[in-house]
Formats: sequence, C-alpha cells, structure tokens
Amino acid sequence: MSRTPDIRAVVFDLDDTLAPSKSTMDPTMSASLARLLDRVPVCIISGGRFEQFESQALDGFSAGDEALARLHLMPTCGTRYYLWQNGAWALQYAEDLTADEKVRAIGTLEDGARELGLWHPGTWGDLIEDRGSQITFSALGQQAPVAEKTAWDPDGAKKLALWQYVSPRLPDLEVRGGGSTSIDITRKGIDKAYGVGRLLEKLDLHLDQLLFIGDRLDPTGNDYPVLAMGVTSVAIHDWHGTLQAVEALNGWLDAPDAPFPLVTMDPLPRQQ
Repeated sequence: MSRTPDIRAVVFDLDDTLAPSKSTMDPTMSASLARLLDRVPVCIISGGRFEQFESQALDGFSAGDEALARLHLMPTCGTRYYLWQNGAWALQYAEDLTADEKVRAIGTLEDGARELGLWHPGTWGDLIEDRGSQITFSALGQQAPVAEKTAWDPDGAKKLALWQYVSPRLPDLEVRGGGSTSIDITRKGIDKAYGVGRLLEKLDLHLDQLLFIGDRLDPTGNDYPVLAMGVTSVAIHDWHGTLQAVEALNGWLDAPDAPFPLVTMDPLPRQQ
C-alpha cells in the first residue's frame, strides 16, 4: 500500500488461516492472537459451525473477560454472530435458511456431485451438512484428514465445476467455495460481507479501518465478498503465513509510525 492504513480491528478466516483445516490452532498462534487482542478488536469469520470454532480456536485459548469481550465470532460465513457476555458466548443473530431453501440446496448439491463424479459417500463422514444458516458440501466428508483434502483438488478445478453447476440452479441463494473441498450455501446476500457489515455497525468503524486476512480470496471463494466490499485484505496460503502476519501486526501496532509490514490486495468495488 502507498499509504499507512488506520487499522482499528482485524478480521480473520479460521480454516487454513488461523489453523489447519478442522484442526486446533497451534499454541504459538493462540499466543500471538491473544497479544493482538490486547491491541485491537479481533473477529473470526469462517464457514464452520460454532462448535468448530470452539474446538479449533477457543479450546486452550487463554484470555480474560475484558479481552474476550473484544473477540467477535461469526460462524457459518457470518450468518451467525456471537459475543462474550456474562461469562459465556451469546448468540446475537442467526440468518437461518428456510426448510424449502435447505431442501433445494441439498438436492442440487447432491445432483451436481453425482453428475460430476464427485459423490463418494462413506469415506470420512457426511458429505452434506445442514448447519442451520448454511448448507455445506464436503467432498471427502466432514472429518477428512488434512492431507487427503489438500491432495483432492490442488488446482481448484473440481470445486469450481461443482460451483458452476450449483450456482445458476439456485439463483436466489448465495453459493460460494468454502474450504479446500467444500461448497457453502447461504441466504442470498448473507455472506462474509454481510457479517463484516454487522461488525462495522457494532464497532462503529469504517471500511478502511478494518484489515482482513484469509486464504480464499479468489472470486468463487467465501472470503472474496470481504475483498469485494472494499476491505483491505491480505491473502495467505496457510496458518504459518498468518502467524507471521499477526506477529508483524503486533509489532507495527506498538510503533504505528513504522512502515506497514504486510502486502495487501487492491480493494475491489462491491459487485451489485
């Protein structure tokens, strides 16, 4: 960036950004994230359920009530929002799908996966999961090992083909690539950009005061809506890159007159 940004809060993806897919955050990441939380509010927004947030990010995370009150959790791509209140995580909203939307989303995902040769049930758990406010297809099952998921679709072609099948058949719903093997479906317009908009309202901040860090910023990825709405974004490939970014941010926030330490993407106008 040619200017020094005015960062007042930092937003992170979870899977493959703060932690390996469906795995617990490394202790070094937890410690660095806790230090960042002492400096600015932090939001985690990802496609997983709240229970996944608990197992990946919260178990073993050490912070007091004052710090946790600055941690904002947005599971299922921002279709749900939790805050730490009175010693517990309290649901602020849930943008649930209707019964009809769920039936059509599940049926279209299965039809597409079968037609494209991507339907392989019984490997590592359910292929389609109803998360209330989100329907998620995971090609190898919800509990697939990280190595298997990484090897399944290294160039993203399989997931793109499924997205191209499903998206035009569900024009009233939001269809996005999720993790390395997944497709997420939510209500139209209820995506990570929606969640970030609710966060901005809560924190009383402007778009240019946020920084987003994620690994799925390509046009079909579920991080892309945040970039498209104009949030300054940093693309990473795995949690090791995120750890380096967080540690650099901690140092910069203690010396904000120093050059901004991260390479950011050019914000894009929100697509209408």
